[in-house]
Amino acid sequence: MKSVLLTVAALMMAAPLPALAQSAAPATAEPVGVTLRSPDGTSHGTIRITETPNGVLLDGDLTGLADGEYGFHFHEKGLCEGNFDSAGGHHNPTGKKHGFETEGGPHPGDMANIYVKDGVARFQQFNPMVHLASGDAPLNDADGTSIMVHGSPDDHHSQPSGNAGARMACGVVFAAP
Repeated sequence: MKSVLLTVAALMMAAPLPALAQSAAPATAEPVGVTLRSPDGTSHGTIRITETPNGVLLDGDLTGLADGEYGFHFHEKGLCEGNFDSAGGHHNPTGKKHGFETEGGPHPGDMANIYVKDGVARFQQFNPMVHLASGDAPLNDADGTSIMVHGSPDDHHSQPSGNAGARMACGVVFAAP
């Protein structure tokens, strides 16, 4: 009798678990595909941005870049025109300082440098400071957002942009209206 009661009790407690697991699954937006281009329009590949419960995951597959280390940031406007000054500064709606090595930083647009070998950069990065459309630093805000590869590595402390150099490849994540 005791084993029957324990079995019934275990079944009663286990019955709601599948429903709880389903309701606890995170709702995610469709991934956003971003094509990066140089100022002359040459395509340098794509970055796929996927929403997660704790930020965004970036999967990059870039080509046609010289070997080396490059700064990599979200920028404040969804425009990639001319020499890419149209993209504005780094995406920083929270007003934090630039850089992983800076007290009061990093800001939401900061990301780790990317590395190119044999003309190819394949990488994954996670940015917990932004979301596609929610939180304190959404990428889909009033003026959109772009993603930028700079001509030099970010030093992770110089203000306001890490001394990352010229803008060499840009892609619109969400277009400016």
